[in-house]
Amino acid sequence: MRQNLSFVTLGVGDLARSRAFYRALGWRESSGSQESVAFFDAGGVVFALFGRAALAEDAGVSGDGSGFQGITLAHNVESEAAVTRTLEEAVNAGGKLVRNGEKASWGGFRGYFSDPDGFLWEVCWNPFFPLGADGQVQLPA
Repeated sequence: MRQNLSFVTLGVGDLARSRAFYRALGWRESSGSQESVAFFDAGGVVFALFGRAALAEDAGVSGDGSGFQGITLAHNVESEAAVTRTLEEAVNAGGKLVRNGEKASWGGFRGYFSDPDGFLWEVCWNPFFPLGADGQVQLPA
C-alpha cells in the first residue's frame, strides 16, 4: 500500500449544518459535491462530509459508535483490481477485512478494512475523481 491519504470523511449528524459551518469558514466546496456528500480540497487531501448513519451503512458497520467512530480514512487507487489487492495487503499486514471490495451504488468500487485499533479505511476506485500522475485525487474545481 502506498503511503498516501486520499480522503478524510467525517460522519456528521446534520450535513446541512456542517456544510454551512465549513462554508462560513471560507472553504470552497467542489463542484463534485452532491446533495448527500460535500467535498473540499484540503491541500492535496480531500476533506468530505457525509451523513453519519449513511457512512456507517456504506462501511457495513453499526452507527451506534461500537464499530464506527464517525470517521473513515480513504486510500484511492487506480482500478477495481487495485482495491482488491490493497485490501489483501492490509489483511496480510494485520488489518481486519470489514467489507469486501464491491461496486458502490454511486458508480465506483470500494471495500473497507480496519487497522489494529479499529480505525476504518476505505479503499476506493472512483471513476469521477481520477488520480493524477502524482497519485493524488483530482477534484473538480
